[in-house]
Formats: sequence, structure tokens, C-alpha cells
Amino acid sequence: MRNVYVLAVAQAFSAAGMMTVFLLGAIVGSELAPMPELATLPVSLTVVGLAATAIPAALLMERIGRRTAFVASSLVAALAALAVAWAIVQASFALLCAATLVLGANLAFQQQQRFAAAESVPPARVSQAVSIVMIGTLAAAAVGPQIALALRDLVPGHEYAGSFVGVAALCIAAALVLTRCDPGLPAPRSAGSGEGRPIGAVVRQPMFLVSVAAAVVSYAVMSFIMTATPISMHVHDHHSDTDTAWVIQSHLLAMYGPSLFSGRLIGRIGVRAGMTAGLTLMFACVAIASAGHDLMHYWWGLVLLGVGWNLLFVAGTALLTTTYQPAERFRAQAVNEFSVFGTQALASLLAGPAIHLLGWRTLNLATLVPLALFAVALLAWPAQRSRNSRA
Repeated sequence: MRNVYVLAVAQAFSAAGMMTVFLLGAIVGSELAPMPELATLPVSLTVVGLAATAIPAALLMERIGRRTAFVASSLVAALAALAVAWAIVQASFALLCAATLVLGANLAFQQQQRFAAAESVPPARVSQAVSIVMIGTLAAAAVGPQIALALRDLVPGHEYAGSFVGVAALCIAAALVLTRCDPGLPAPRSAGSGEGRPIGAVVRQPMFLVSVAAAVVSYAVMSFIMTATPISMHVHDHHSDTDTAWVIQSHLLAMYGPSLFSGRLIGRIGVRAGMTAGLTLMFACVAIASAGHDLMHYWWGLVLLGVGWNLLFVAGTALLTTTYQPAERFRAQAVNEFSVFGTQALASLLAGPAIHLLGWRTLNLATLVPLALFAVALLAWPAQRSRNSRA
């Protein structure tokens, strides 16, 4: 478990930095963007960078090992964070967007840390290992927004530039910790072991599709609502940046706080029950968030969204690791990551125009469509599992 704990600490540093991007990206964007509809573009491009790099990141790790890739990516992210600070000083929206795109690419590597943890433990402890790494993000959620706000005036006359100098320092700290993790080089294959099944055969498995769908729905709905929240709260409803930060921080704590128990819980009740619980909480989020614009509507909605995301995502990741053989893992993980974060990128890109054109209530109600579709998939679970067993 040593490698799992090293990854959890690294996750705490890097995630604290990335949370600053999601907290302040839309606010800074609203100040620098040439039109209001582009305010969320820096945050959306972070997710686009993640989606675009998902497959290359997995394949690069297969070639050079996880540790080298993790460290290099964190150092590049530190440079990108400094570029964001410079963009604020120069009032350059184009540089802001370019730098957040690079920060998103680092997220593709950061997300692979949960698979590195899963590969470090026996199969029975996979969900626990995944949740331990996510506990690192819980620590980041507790301190990340506070660090961002504490450093916002570090550069005189340029609010929030200092926050991203802090992000650079956190990325460097993550790189130093990651030098202590297992290299994660692929194990040599014995003669005759083969290269695994064609990726098409892996992807067509019903349980693979269910696991990917769980992560796709959880991330798309979460990103769609979370990306729009700072604009709706701070710009439209005139809540203070402190209240907005509190809601986002509470949401992030709710996303990762359940990791203290969700891995063991899902190991006990099963992935289907974990997914059902997560989906139910997301429905509850929509019901509350769409009911009004008061601070507590935002707070309760985002908290329920976070807990629901955690259960769906941990359960989906645990299920995914059962659907491929060791020789297939990098390709299967690449398909999963691209599907999840490509959809998240689309959801994030749509959030900015949606909050301006549709408003907060309708934006929330629109998420009922993917939630209902996944509910149908869960209802079909017994038949899917039966077909998977026969295969």
C-alpha cells in the first residue's frame, strides 16, 4: 500500500492547484473575455486539454512508465500556472486560454494515478485503493480554495495572479512527491502470453460499457453544473466571491469526502448498489438546485452532486478494472478516459452558453436526460451481467 499513499499525497498537492483553476477560471474569464458567453471558456479548455490528452497520456505511460510521465507532467503544469498568472497581469484572454489548456493536459496524467493505485494492490482492494487516492483530493478540497483566496492579492494591482503562482508551487511539490512512487513500467510478457484481446472485443463487453457510462454520466453532469455555478452565483445572482468559494469548496469536499468510506462501502454492497445510490443523489441535486437561487439552494445542490459523483465514479472505476486483462489495461484505460473526459469537455463547453441562454433552473433540468438514460442502463443490469458471464 506504500505506493497508494505516495500517490494520495501527490494527488493532494496537484489537486489543490487544479481546484484553483475551477474556482477562479470562470471569474477571471469573465473579467478578460471579450464577451460574457466566453467567460467559462478557460475552465472548459482545461477539460478539453484533459480529453485531448487522455489517450496520449495512457500510451506514453505504457512506453516510459508512470512515474516519469507523472513527474514531467507536473513540472509542465507548474510552468502553465505561471503563464496564467502572467496572462492576468497582461490582461490577455488568449494566453489565459492557452495556459489552462495545458493545465488540463496535466489532469489527464493526474487522473491516471487512480489506475496506478489500483495496480498496486490485490483485486479485492481495488475500490479501497482508488478511494485512498481520492482522499488526497479531499485534503486539497479543504485547503485549495483557501490558498487561492489567501494569495489573490500577492501580485499588487492584479487580483488572482498570486493565486496561480501558488498553483505553480503546488505542482512542483507534487512532482517532488511523485519521484517516490513506483515507476509502473509494464511487466514483461512471458512467451506465448500474447498482446491481449483486440480493443474492440474489450469495449463491446456489457460491463465495460456500464462502467464507462457510470463515469461519463457522473463527470458530464457534475462538470455541467459545477462550471456554471460561479457564473450563476457571482455574476448573475451577485453572491460574494467568498460565498461562491464556500459553495465550490463544499462541493469539492462532498466529491472527495466520501472517499473515506465509499471504497469499503462499495466493496461491501457491490458496484450496482453504489451506482444506484450515486444516481439517486444526483436526481436530488437537480430537484434542489433548480428550486431557487438562494445560497442554500446552491449549497445543498452542489453537496448532493458531489457525493453522488463520488459513488458513481468509484463504483465505475472498480468495475472497469475487472473488464480487462493486464496486457490490455493501457488501451482500455485510454478508451475510458477519452470517453469520460471528452464528454466532460463537451458539457463544460456548453455550460457557459447554457447559463446565459437558459438560466440556472433550466440548465439543471437539462441534466435529467443523461441521468434518466443511465437509470435505464442500471435497470438492465441483470441481463447485461448474464450476457457478460456467458461471454
